[in-house]
Amino acid sequence: MAVGVFDSGLGGLTVLDAIAARLPDLPLVYLGDNKHTPYGVRDADDIFNLTCAGVERLWAEGCDLVILACNTASAAALKRMQESWLPPNKRVLGVFVPMIEALTERRWGDNSPPREVEVKHVALFATPATVASRAFQRELAFRAIGVDVEAQPCGGVVDAIEMGDEILAEALVTSHVEALMRRMPRPEAAILGCTHYPLVQAAFQNALGENVKVYSQPNLVAESLEDYLKRHPELVGSGTVSRFLTTGDPVRVSGKATQFLRYPIKFEAA
Repeated sequence: MAVGVFDSGLGGLTVLDAIAARLPDLPLVYLGDNKHTPYGVRDADDIFNLTCAGVERLWAEGCDLVILACNTASAAALKRMQESWLPPNKRVLGVFVPMIEALTERRWGDNSPPREVEVKHVALFATPATVASRAFQRELAFRAIGVDVEAQPCGGVVDAIEMGDEILAEALVTSHVEALMRRMPRPEAAILGCTHYPLVQAAFQNALGENVKVYSQPNLVAESLEDYLKRHPELVGSGTVSRFLTTGDPVRVSGKATQFLRYPIKFEAA
């Protein structure tokens, strides 16, 4: 039984790559909903329905545990899925909590009351839908107090990355960082709240300056998953084959994925 990794497009490959590096013997099935990307400009009901359809497709591949490697889906759909939709024998996990735990220097699964933390001024860069959901602020409030979060919706960045236009993506990143820093001139930390953004992390760091610590999700999610599987070994079976599925054009998506990760990836039609 493999672990499923779902994303609205190609961004979740950054998470899959980190998981595969940390857990090389773990079979993974990736599903990119490239037909409907980007999710960040859709409404909450649309995101919920598309995410549920993607998760069900991964269940059909034998993935009883699915990682939503998409911040928009995690922000707009996960809580509703867990409360009203998810069967008791399945698990769906998001990508917000591992990053917040790292930011607040809490160990995985630490459910103690919120407390003061060292970082007080945090910049959040995310899709418009993730920013509108305020999911990051909600999760942060469970773990920390006294943290000022300034969120910047980064319209167009995901589209540029999906098109393979790195120059446009980097220009948009610079523009969005400048817009945020007009409101928060001296952030202490920056959260890249979209799994596409690690592909242009250097552009964020350059625009923010070397004194701002940039938190990116893939390695944090991989570490969290390793810990989770140690506590829930029943969610990993004897499967050995990893697969890459897409709702879009497999040839085109394979080419873009290979360009992103710098090694060959072959997608199949979902």
